[in-house]
Parts: sequence; C-alpha cells; structure tokens
Amino acid sequence: ASVSQSSTLSASVSMEPSNLSSSGPLPPPSLQSKGVVPVVVMSFCCIVGVSGNIAVILLKPNWHHLSSLSRTLMLNLAVSDLLCLLTLSPWIYPLLYGWKFGLAACKILTYLVYCSIHGSKLTVTVLSVQRYLTVVHQRRFPQVKKRAMLALLWMAPLILAVPALVVRQLPTNQQPIVCQSKYTSTTQGVVVLLAETVFDLCSFALVVFSYVRLHRTVNQAAFFNNPQTTRLITSIIVSYFVVWTPYHVINILGVAAMCLNNKILLKFCKDTWDIAKALTFVNSCLNRLLYAFTSNKMCVLCQKKEEVQSQSLQTTQSP
Repeated sequence: ASVSQSSTLSASVSMEPSNLSSSGPLPPPSLQSKGVVPVVVMSFCCIVGVSGNIAVILLKPNWHHLSSLSRTLMLNLAVSDLLCLLTLSPWIYPLLYGWKFGLAACKILTYLVYCSIHGSKLTVTVLSVQRYLTVVHQRRFPQVKKRAMLALLWMAPLILAVPALVVRQLPTNQQPIVCQSKYTSTTQGVVVLLAETVFDLCSFALVVFSYVRLHRTVNQAAFFNNPQTTRLITSIIVSYFVVWTPYHVINILGVAAMCLNNKILLKFCKDTWDIAKALTFVNSCLNRLLYAFTSNKMCVLCQKKEEVQSQSLQTTQSP
C-alpha cells in the first residue's frame, strides 16, 4: 500500500519521455532498488499482522469481560487491520518492477487500501474516546447509539477514500509504470494532502486527549495506581506517534515543495515516501497487541471504580 502514496508527489515532477524502441521484444523489467526496504517492511507486516489479526478475530482473547460495544469495536479494529494488511500483497511486486495490472485494478486496490486505513484509524479513535467515557464518566451507550456509531464507522471510510479513487492514474510517459496520483493542478494536490494530514492529526489529538485524561483520572486514586496501566497507555500513544509521524512530515514537506515548485524537495519526498508509508502498516500489527491487553485492563479499572463508588455510597449512607 506504500506505493499507493509513494508517488503522490510525482505528478508535480516533470518526467522525460522514454525513448523505447518500437520494434523488438520489450526488455525484462528492471529491479527498483529503492523499493527493497519498503518491500521488506511490508512483507514482515503482512506475514505477522495477517496471522495475528486472524487469531484475534477467531479467538477473541480476554474479551469475555468487555461490554458489547467494546467487543464490537475490537472486532472492527481487527477486521480493518486485516483488510489493510491483505491489500499489501498486490503492491509488493509493483514496488520492485512497476505496475502491471491495469488502470481499473490501480483505482480499486488504492480505494480498498484507503478504506481499510481510514477504518482502522477511526476505530482506534472511537475506541479511545469510548474507554475514556466508560472509565472516567461511567457513560453507557444505548443500543440505538451503538448501531449509529458502527454504521458511521463503515460509511465514513467509504467517503474519505473517494479522493484516492478519483486521482489515481497510470502515467504512460515513464518507465516503469507506477500507479500514482495525478492531480489536475497544484491546488488539488495541496488540498488532498492537507485534508489527509488534518484528519489524521485530529484523530491523533483525540486519542492522546482520551488516554491522558484517563491516565490522570486513574492515578488520582492510589487504589488505581498501577505501573502496568501507565506502560500500556504510554505505549499506545508513543507507538501511534512514532509510526505515523514520518509519513505526515513527508506529507507536509510535499505540500511545501508543491507550493514552492522546489524540484529538489519533491525528489526527496518521492524517494522517501515508500519507506514512510511502509512504516505506517506496523501499526496494523501492533493494534491487536496494544488494544487487546488494554481492553482487559480498562475493564478491570472500570469494575474497581464502580466498587469504590459503591463502597463510598454505602459509607455515606450508614449511621
């Protein structure tokens, strides 16, 4: 899936037409050395993440103490990550030898990649907010709101992924052919990149806010103070930040390069985009571990808080 964004900026870089001979057989595809590192990262994520998320979906570890909404969100996260990782396979070969599957496959596979990525990030955000409301405010969600939330989690990614479906093209003036975004203007490219960056930053801000507030509330009472909880919450925030920050830094640099028409900066962004995007798929491997463990922990904390509140109420009512 890294190739789905690896050439986002390449539409702004002028390409020299290829001087291929019209006679004789075409030469065998040459190996693109710059795609080796992303391929290694993506292959690792595909092997580890696919098997792990399938195990989570089938076994549902430590889910028996969770509420129905938490179980559904955890299942939705595992399914989104699984779909995201399954889309990696068709992109590994094009990273090394160029795109060979046609324009329709380019658009459809890119759309599926974006749907799964947006679905995963939205589920992480909703799961974080839901944990904060459940543990800190003892908020419960009625069945109607649960269904509306789940419907939104499936509909929103389908809408957010539409720009990727529209701008994907197969430029024929370069070899090897790459499935990339081709913008009609610099303004269109800047808007698409900034919209994606702003959406991700808002999601990250909600995740950080939810877990920081949850952590402060938990640590206010010595009864809840637990180093394991601190490590788990910190690992969620740090892993999310470390995995996605390189991608968004390149994204912002790309916007600056397009606005300034800086070809050197554009080339740097294009050369490093594959690696930055490949790193984001590590998050789909980590989600099943981080959120499976913290779900059980948050459930215990919620039960403890209810017990403490019940004991406190009984104490105030006793003579």
